[in-house]
Formats: sequence, structure tokens, C-alpha cells
Amino acid sequence: MSGTKRPGDGLGPKAGEKRWKRKKIAPEIGSSFRSTGSHEEVLLQDVKLLLGEAHEPGTAPEQFSQVELSISMLGSTGDGLSISHDGTRVYVVPFAVPGDTVVVKVVKNFPSYSMTDLIEVIKPSKNRDDDLVFCRYFGRCSGCQFQMLSGDYQLQHKQKVIAKAMQNFSNLDPSLIPPIGGVMPSPLLRGYRTKLTPHFDGPRRGGFKEGAPVPDIGFQLKGRSFVLDIEDCPIGTDAVRDGFKSQRTFVKENLHTFKRGATLLLRETTERTFSPETIDGREAIRSYRDIKTCITDSKALVTEWIGRAKFISPAGSFFQNNNSILEKFTTFVQEQLVIPKLAGQDHSESYLIDAYCGSGLFSICCGHGFNGIIGVDISSQSIESARKNATENGIHNARFITGNAEAIFANIDFPPELTSMVIDPPRKGCDELFLSQLLKLGPKRLVYISCNVHTMARDIGWIVQQGLGKDYRIDKIGGFDFFPQTHHVEGYAVLSKNS
Repeated sequence: MSGTKRPGDGLGPKAGEKRWKRKKIAPEIGSSFRSTGSHEEVLLQDVKLLLGEAHEPGTAPEQFSQVELSISMLGSTGDGLSISHDGTRVYVVPFAVPGDTVVVKVVKNFPSYSMTDLIEVIKPSKNRDDDLVFCRYFGRCSGCQFQMLSGDYQLQHKQKVIAKAMQNFSNLDPSLIPPIGGVMPSPLLRGYRTKLTPHFDGPRRGGFKEGAPVPDIGFQLKGRSFVLDIEDCPIGTDAVRDGFKSQRTFVKENLHTFKRGATLLLRETTERTFSPETIDGREAIRSYRDIKTCITDSKALVTEWIGRAKFISPAGSFFQNNNSILEKFTTFVQEQLVIPKLAGQDHSESYLIDAYCGSGLFSICCGHGFNGIIGVDISSQSIESARKNATENGIHNARFITGNAEAIFANIDFPPELTSMVIDPPRKGCDELFLSQLLKLGPKRLVYISCNVHTMARDIGWIVQQGLGKDYRIDKIGGFDFFPQTHHVEGYAVLSKNS
């Protein structure tokens, strides 16, 4: 695409809308600062990596000026990064690839870096393949960053992101960090998302009047604070894409009923019907047919199938959004939860604690072979779903309890030396109160799952550096590509406690 304009060139805000989304700037990372793993913190670490710790800030370029750059690195936030000719500043370039020569427009300056818009790719990188792009909104929508990159390139980059997260956010000596494993690919690179949440803005007061123009409905425009109108999102499943179209029509026909802007929920649900059993040799095989539809009511119940496991939960509750990878993912987690036996040992007992259990994903998919399972969550609604799902799937050795944040493990009586724990916290990770209680409990095996590898690195580092955590070693670190075409990666860390 040498010499061509990138999609989105020339876009600007509408009257009365802000041109640039204001962001909080992360403080310098110090020993007294507990990282939040925010976009700004992660970007700042990449800037430091390129410029060095002792760099002197240079003169900022004029706002809205155009600059020709060579992209030297793909940052952990998904943007291309380029160093200024004098080595004093980093330019952050969306939708750019290492090796690209580009023209950009400077839109906002910070002390050591400048945010830009990509105007033109003068000379494309050997790693860029624009024929891979499958969405007409790519280059403007903030949802995807990597459609011009091969699947293998994306996986290699995400492995580096995990490695940098451990280096920058764990505060651990490198000798304590094992080699970073590869990122397991998603079976689907598009059409995989079972949930989307497009939105639209409304008037400041008074609601929409009869005959009012229909607002843009979609996702945020890259780097801007207003919505890009989107008619279709091809990373969604077919059911979700159909639901997107019908919801756009619903909003247009019922706009006057909205008092303000809204976020639309699009969540896939699956109805599975089984055929009569047939005999093939020695065992009965039941075939089935799945009918997938889209749910838009957050309180309605949706059904997900992971292999033979069935999960029912409210549409507005959390559930992993890439069903295509979940069976391989949960099988892997189950394997990691097995406590290695020493020579001569023959423990017949083992137990599982599923913290942040939600609707019971790991308790049900990974609980085979354990004598007892306890799922813990602070959400009573999640615990109710988990109990029902365990019953639905014939799991009789599990109990689910609503935990209090100050004493979340108070009702757990499993012997710690025979207990494994899986934790899958939200993006912000675990707070120190939770981690302190975990260390007092002292499970033999710990599997940490995270959609934010930076807070994962922070928490794993904190565990290993505490007095009660000195006996834990990190066995494995790696990731799963839950989110192809985006910079996000699902990370995992496996820890064992020495006897």
C-alpha cells in the first residue's frame, strides 16, 4: 500500500465535540507505587525502553504538524513506536508496523512522547499485508489494531508483551522468571466474539425528540472521544452480527424513547438439540445441532456450551467472549492444576478452590478428579449461577460460597498441601488484601489467569516477594490468543509451593 492514504485520513470531530480524548498520565513507576496496569503506564514503559532511563526531554513538535517517521517497534498497547531523529522523543503511531515508513500528524504532546494520527504509509514494512484486512472500518475503529498482520506475527508479538510485562511490572530478579511460553492460537481469527457492546451518545438534556436525527451507533473512533458509526463488526459471531443490524434498526425506529445515549448488549446464546442415540461399535454417540441467536436483554439468560459442559447465566454477566478457544483453554488449565507427586507419593486426595469463580467455568470444566471443589465469588448472582450450572452438569462435589472481601476464604477447610487454586480476576487484578489471604491459606498449586498481563505480573511478583510467598516458585508463564486482531492477550502463570 505504498504511497496510499490510510483509512480514516481526514476524519474530524463534529461541531461541539472534543477533538482528543483526555487521558490521565501515569506517574513514574517507583518502589512505592502500586501499578494499575493502565494503558498509559504500559505505554510509558515502552517509551522508557526506547529512550533509556536517563534521556533528556527534547523540544516537542508543533501540534498538527506532519512528520515523516520510520517505525522501530510495535508497542504493548498495539501502536507503532518511532524514535525522533535526535533520540529525545517517541512518536506513537496507530495502525503502524515495524519497518513502515509513514507520514503522521501530531495531535498531542507529552513530556517524552507524542500521540499521532497515521496519514500515509510511504513504504510498507515486509511484515505488513493489507490484503489481510477484512473490515472496512479498520484504521478508524479503536477495536482492532492488527488486521494487517499475520496470525503468527500477532502471536509472536503477544509473547513479547507478556515477557515485557514480567520485566517491567513484577519487580522480580530475572532469575526467578521462567522462559515465557508461546501464545496458544485461537481457532478463529474473525467471527469469534460472542459479545459486543456498541453504543451511541445522546443529548445533554431533554432526551431525543420526535424526528431527531439518528446518532452514530458503533464504537469509539481511534484516539477520539466520539462514536464511529458502524453497521457491522466482522470479529463478532454471525448471531451477534445479525443482532447488531436489528438493534441499529430498533434504535432508529424508537429513538424518541431514549432519554440519553445507551450501550447496546449483543450476546450470543446457543440452543443445542440432540438426535437419538446411535450405536457405533462399542459406545453410543449422540450427535447434536446448535442454533445460535442474539440476546439483547441483560437480564435474560443465555446458554454457552464448552465441549459437553453447559453454562447458563444472565446475558449481562461476565463470560469469556471467544467460545472457539475455551475447550482447549480449560483443558490446559485443568492439566496445570494437577499437583505434581514426588517419588513414592500416592496422594489419592486433591482439592480445588476456584476464586473469582463467576458462573463456575473452572469448577465445572477443570474439576474432574478432585475430591472437593469450592467456588468463591463476592457476587451472589454469580454464585447462584454457578450452583445451578454445577447441578445442570452433574457436578456433586462442588459447593459455592459468597465471600466477604475481608475474609473471602474463611469457610475453606481443605488441607493446603493437597489443594490447587485457580484465580481469574478482572483487569485491575487482585488487591493486596486478597493476596494476603491467599498466602495465609497457602495452596500447594496456583494457576493465575488474567486478561491484563501487566497486573498479573504485578500480583505474581508481589506473591513471590512476601515472607509467606518465599516458598512459591513460578513454573510456567504464557498466554492464549483470546482476542485476535487486537493487542489484548490472555495470560497465565503457574506457581507451586515448595514442601
